[in-house]
Amino acid sequence: MSATAETEGALETRGIEQVPDAERTAKTRGLFPTWVGANISVLLLTMGASLVVAYHLNFWQALVVAFVAPAVSYGLVGFIGIAGKRGAAPGMALSRAVFGQRGNLLPGALIWVARWGWETINAVTGAYALLTILDLGLGIKASPVLDLVTLLLFVIATFAISGLGIGAVRTCSKYATYLFGVFSVLVLGYLAVHTHWSAVMHQGAGSTASLITAVGMIAAGGVSWIPSAPDFTRYLPRTASSKAIVGTTMGGAGIVVMPLVLMGAVMAVATPDLATASDPVSFVGKILPLWIAVPYLLIAVVGMLLINSMSMYSAGFTAQTLGFRIPRHWAVSVNAVISLALGGVLMLVATSFLGSFIAFLSMLAVAFSAWTGVFGADMFRRRSYDGRAMADTTRTSAYWYRAGFSPTAVAAWAIGLVMGLMFTTSDWFTGPLAKNNVIGRYGLGWIAAIVISGVLYLVLPKPAVAAPAPSAGPDEAAETAGPAEAAAESVSAGV
Repeated sequence: MSATAETEGALETRGIEQVPDAERTAKTRGLFPTWVGANISVLLLTMGASLVVAYHLNFWQALVVAFVAPAVSYGLVGFIGIAGKRGAAPGMALSRAVFGQRGNLLPGALIWVARWGWETINAVTGAYALLTILDLGLGIKASPVLDLVTLLLFVIATFAISGLGIGAVRTCSKYATYLFGVFSVLVLGYLAVHTHWSAVMHQGAGSTASLITAVGMIAAGGVSWIPSAPDFTRYLPRTASSKAIVGTTMGGAGIVVMPLVLMGAVMAVATPDLATASDPVSFVGKILPLWIAVPYLLIAVVGMLLINSMSMYSAGFTAQTLGFRIPRHWAVSVNAVISLALGGVLMLVATSFLGSFIAFLSMLAVAFSAWTGVFGADMFRRRSYDGRAMADTTRTSAYWYRAGFSPTAVAAWAIGLVMGLMFTTSDWFTGPLAKNNVIGRYGLGWIAAIVISGVLYLVLPKPAVAAPAPSAGPDEAAETAGPAEAAAESVSAGV
């Protein structure tokens, strides 16, 4: 891989264009620390705590949620990641082949806006973690000014890492993974010894509807990464195993999500007031001793920096596909400024972080799921992507279709999105079909969005898939696979 992508800490200058074959030398095992790093967040403790506080689940139900949610969501992340090794380009650039050059602007804009919310939530959580560290370690109490200062520091650090590119993200992920793993074991050991297990095990069981809804809530974090999955697999060679992509993605995420969610559920038994707290992090300092809480939160801050860096890294590509004609690292700055502004509002105005967070997750999952249904269905018929057609935003593009739109893809996406929202219930919005049916009662609006959009795309007539144009230069990857590669792809794609 070239210095533009692989050199640790080097500035990555490649944008939404296809990665040349010569640079596609990454290994699937490299996805493991990437998805570990994408989940090093105390937000997972908060989400785990919500299983007890908001959904009233017992320990065994929380265990089911902690296992099923990452398996489902990151299984989808891994599946969509296969498109990255097929097309050697970011997810929202590949999406042009599905929706058309103009049609892609619709889901692209929604996904970009949804990322503002996710990055804001992460930035606020990182700022609260810094505030808790200052309180525990130095006795410095939070204030509106200090709130904004910690938020600003977090956003600046996020921008620096994501602006550098994939090399910096991977380097930080590698070291943060080791440190977070060590301290997570310490926390697990402390909880095992000091937790009142009789209180934990005697928690009453929640309803089946609450259990299934909780799976969707935890899964929403993984679902938010689905459109970004090809961003982190585009440096893989075409011969990379599809099964390995899916398995490594699920393994890297699951090894972090499951224990953290369970830890949060156990901690919540001692902090039932979490549901009304404006700060989602300080409860860690109430439960853990100082010598564990401070370094653990410091490492968690690094983890949240990585998560936001990865999100902003992908958001830079999305901004470029929307027509921002600026380098990727400057496109990232747009999201940085927005997350700073929205984060300031959330920290100074919101009265209940947990309630706002759960409501946001329910809406977020649907926003990403409609795109997932269409793009995922398209992957069953498309094995390659035309780099020239993706880069050509004029009428001459093979992906121009009808006036720049693929009518089938856009219609399937729009209908799936609307139907998913109609089945969704949250503190912010309740759809007209959210009651008196299984889908609404079990919080399956996001699943409905995937299924409806995907099925509609499969059954409606679609424009022909154009054969990729031959490569014209060293910076354009030749996408037409030979017989041996095509056979290998057909076998490895059976996920």
